[in-house]
Amino acid sequence: MSRRKILFGAVVVVLVTFLATSAGFLYLMNAWSSDVVSTLKVLRALQVVKSRYVEEVPVETLMAGSIKGMVKSLNDPHSIYMDAKMFKEFMIETEGSFGGVGIVIGTKDKLLTVIAPIEGTPGEKAGIKSGDQIIKIDGQDTKEMVLDEAVNKIRGTEGSQIVLTIMRGQEVQDYTLTRSNIQIKTVAGKMLDNNIGYIRISMFNENTGNDFARKLQELEKEGMKAMILDMRDNPGGLLDESVKVASQFVPKGPVVSVVTRDGRRETHSSNLEATKYPIAILVNGGSASASEIVAGAAQDTGVGTLIGTKTYGKGSVQTIIRLDEGSAIKLTIAKYLTPKDRSINGVGIEPDIVVELPESRDKDVQLDKALEVLKGKM
Repeated sequence: MSRRKILFGAVVVVLVTFLATSAGFLYLMNAWSSDVVSTLKVLRALQVVKSRYVEEVPVETLMAGSIKGMVKSLNDPHSIYMDAKMFKEFMIETEGSFGGVGIVIGTKDKLLTVIAPIEGTPGEKAGIKSGDQIIKIDGQDTKEMVLDEAVNKIRGTEGSQIVLTIMRGQEVQDYTLTRSNIQIKTVAGKMLDNNIGYIRISMFNENTGNDFARKLQELEKEGMKAMILDMRDNPGGLLDESVKVASQFVPKGPVVSVVTRDGRRETHSSNLEATKYPIAILVNGGSASASEIVAGAAQDTGVGTLIGTKTYGKGSVQTIIRLDEGSAIKLTIAKYLTPKDRSINGVGIEPDIVVELPESRDKDVQLDKALEVLKGKM
């Protein structure tokens, strides 16, 4: 008898003996029965629909639908199934450009909501504002629409048009927008009076950390003695890039901790020896996710004064899990905590100094307050 057959026979004997004991049987049943029954139910449903539905449906379509429904059942607007088209457009956005109208959207109270318009884009020029609720896209009700499905519908070919029905308070208005190629330059800055540097970050993509460091060095060479970091209407983006930005002025120690459901903790830290100058950070209800990581780290470590209004409150972390060549799942896998172990998910960050921006916006009173605070610290 060959060695392979002997080994196989031995494994079978051990397995049969194990199953013959009540303890072994119960162990396997408890471990496997629920998952096995559920899996068989899904396969049975797939087989029934495939074989008996009135029209022939490709298996790929049925499988995509079942995965989409599975992820939707999590009731998490940030976890979604992405088909090949959606996944491609998602990757384009994180790399810095895409076709669309230039608004970043999320969900608030289960309603599709504008987190922030991107500067210089059709959405901002048309007057769409943070907090606006999108109730229809090209006449289609958004009530049952998942977040990335809505994003996918809003994006499109440069030059094509889309109609967004916006509710602001009790007023409803249609906005007809022409899509453009949205080139996302995320960092801009200049020197203000009294050697106070001003840096604006509009969102966090793959270039933000390096671009911020370069702009910081430019202003420092010009003699910057204090800095205003403007992250109003910054919808967030890549976690690693927010850590790169924060590490330019948050002193040595934790910037953010990522905690998974089993309690595992991964802490991202700064190695900066000391902060060089006073900092004021502008935030509002459109400041979300990665911008809240930076704001939370600055507030907890005391290196920055937060000025404006309460932030959005997105404190969860997503990862992209590829399923095949084209499709993927964007899945919430963890929550993040500020250096003082605060969870801001669904809560937001209260600024140190609350300053409401008036509707008229003739003057930027939040920026004026930041200048006043910094002059008192110089």
